[in-house]
Amino acid sequence: KEFLVEISGTTVTITCPFTEGSITWKPTKVTATDDERKYVIENHDSTPVNVSCSSGDNTYHMYLNARVCTNCEELDALAVTGIITADLLITFGVLILVYYFSKDRKGRASPSAGSRPRGQKVQRPPPVPNPDYEPIRKGQREVYAGLESRGF
Repeated sequence: KEFLVEISGTTVTITCPFTEGSITWKPTKVTATDDERKYVIENHDSTPVNVSCSSGDNTYHMYLNARVCTNCEELDALAVTGIITADLLITFGVLILVYYFSKDRKGRASPSAGSRPRGQKVQRPPPVPNPDYEPIRKGQREVYAGLESRGF
């Protein structure tokens, strides 16, 4: 069996697991209620407190560390689900808009500093080879055979 704790604003209501008999609370009740199974703390300041309820020889102990606030609003599961769903839909909508507006710009060059507008690519002839630095071709190794490395 467990305690039932209800928090509303700064009021904390604790229900003892005992169902019958005379119930004694420690520390003493702050606010008297019609049902002695309930222990009500009004204007709780969020400080931890040890609470126990006893009936006869049986005692239940609880350490209460509840955070309360005066301006809190309670939301049910449906409201939280609606908020999360709306947030996701808006996010996906923005992503789709950005995708479609940026899709047209993929082929264009961005005008940035230092870039020059590019015209159509023109086929340029290869550069004229320098006769002093001709590449070695197959079958022409004997031309360079007389060159030997010099020792420094």
